[in-house]
Amino acid sequence: MPFNIPILLTWLRVALIPLVVGVYYLPTPWLPLSDRNLAATLVFIVAAITDWFDGYLARRWNQTSAFGAFLDPVADKLMVAGALLVLVQLGRVNAVLAFIIVGREITISALREWMAEIGARKSVAVSSLGKIKTAVQMVAIPMLLFHDPLFTVLDMHIAGEILLWIAGVLTVWSMFYYLRRAWPLIKEKSGAV
Repeated sequence: MPFNIPILLTWLRVALIPLVVGVYYLPTPWLPLSDRNLAATLVFIVAAITDWFDGYLARRWNQTSAFGAFLDPVADKLMVAGALLVLVQLGRVNAVLAFIIVGREITISALREWMAEIGARKSVAVSSLGKIKTAVQMVAIPMLLFHDPLFTVLDMHIAGEILLWIAGVLTVWSMFYYLRRAWPLIKEKSGAV
């Protein structure tokens, strides 16, 4: 397993996930809900920044690796799934929407694994639509974690909820995009007509 700064940043993102979740399990006298919201938001934002930064550094320093390419999306999916589970438990996210987002991630991960196995990984490479979906999620989730009005002007919950529904639409759209690209090879390898 290679070890470099980009991979260290990815591992840091994995390590931050339990903090986003765990802050909500602290006893109330230790940390009021508004402080928990702020702490979880800040930790999630730091983790999201490492997501961008590790990829940037890996490309800039020519430190890309197969392990980094594996670990980075796993860290992203764990981060989003962990935050969504907390938000569902807090009643801030619709469980069906969270299921759609997490279910798509599992489906596309399995599809990519299968396509790599048959030598067709490039047919389901990350698209710009997938990147937009991820960016919208990474903005919506901290808004929903923060939950309180920002400067008494912007209702973060409503803005985050709207963005997460947009991310949900992009999630389904991107899933069908990847499945449509893979379908000819799926038919060919399964012997279906």
